[in-house]
Amino acid sequence: MSKIKIRYFGPIHKGCLENNGWIEISKSTIFIGNQGSGKSTIAKLISTFIWIEKALVRGDYDKKWFEQKSRLKKQFLNYHRLENYFSNYDDLFDNSEIEYLGDAYHIKYKKGALFINEISNGNYQLPQIMYVPAERNFIAYVKSPKELKLSSDSLKEFLTEFDNAKREMKGAVSLPINDVDIEYDKIKDVLNIKGKEYKVKLTDASSGFQSLVPLYLVSNYLSKSVRKHSENKETMSTEEMSRFKKGVKEIWSNDNLTDEQKRLAISVLSSKFNKTSFVNIIEEPEQNLFPTSQWQLLKSLLEFNNLNTGNKLIMTTHSPYIINYLSIAIQANYLKEKIKSNGSLLKKLDCIVPLVSTIDSKEVSIYQLDEEKGTISKLNSYEGIPSDKNLLNESLADGNNLFDS
Repeated sequence: MSKIKIRYFGPIHKGCLENNGWIEISKSTIFIGNQGSGKSTIAKLISTFIWIEKALVRGDYDKKWFEQKSRLKKQFLNYHRLENYFSNYDDLFDNSEIEYLGDAYHIKYKKGALFINEISNGNYQLPQIMYVPAERNFIAYVKSPKELKLSSDSLKEFLTEFDNAKREMKGAVSLPINDVDIEYDKIKDVLNIKGKEYKVKLTDASSGFQSLVPLYLVSNYLSKSVRKHSENKETMSTEEMSRFKKGVKEIWSNDNLTDEQKRLAISVLSSKFNKTSFVNIIEEPEQNLFPTSQWQLLKSLLEFNNLNTGNKLIMTTHSPYIINYLSIAIQANYLKEKIKSNGSLLKKLDCIVPLVSTIDSKEVSIYQLDEEKGTISKLNSYEGIPSDKNLLNESLADGNNLFDS
């Protein structure tokens, strides 16, 4: 299991209070907390360091290139606009600490320098990484988002995958909410919401549809694309990774090739191992959605996450419903294992929670962030079920107390 440790970066000062400061990046990892507590900061750092590990494994760049002074600050953290989140702008007094332990590399940032060490930790699966920013909502609202001068690189990449997802659509696609379909008119480059008695352009639809459709289409497209590729491709064993890296070194040392030719050769070499897992990182999946719609979307996201063993779903949320519905999916998985030999009971359970959307409690980690103390703490669980004593439920209780007062 990958994990990350963060201290003195943005709003995060003391970091995680448990597990020697490590935040476990489980199959499903959720961050909750107030505005400005650092939820998105952690999600963006996870995205960045998973990408760096992937680039190192592929041989896109060597570790010395990554370790060059200020490379992390000025080039890679700038992608998510985190370059100004360090504890001090002067490298001589930089107290920020970020440490990432993956399956192939151990990467550590401390005192203004980046240190990278290769490790052998079983099989490594090259991931398809998608960061779904909170600013995604406007994409479905404007008629020509490509014409906008976007300053966010992550939003540009999401828009690219959104376009790819639309082009791959074949006929109507059922949405998980309101019993409606989404259709794509390729000639007019228009998405239409189609119900039983109506048809409306997505640009004219409610904010809930404008929030859900881009997220759902991209997640559906990428998860199934990775699933399709992984069925015919294998993960990298330690021996295969060694041979792969040897091949990469031979390409880079070939003076007869231009840099562009070298990158093309590496791409061909790595294609055998590409896209065997999908890391889906989503900011606020609940945006503009009614509670029951949040549940329908969550079931879809969990189903996509279950398509491959190496897939990961990472979410930031302000919604108590997401946590409570996640508890239902965990309990459903527990029951599924208890009654797996009873077909009739499984069928009943599937009507409540689709069996493809359940998740093992051991594969879930929920973290709470405190913006005042700058701390991160792991939410306790009872027999695998996330504790009701969490920040989101406590906020609901506060409302009841105010009413009583």
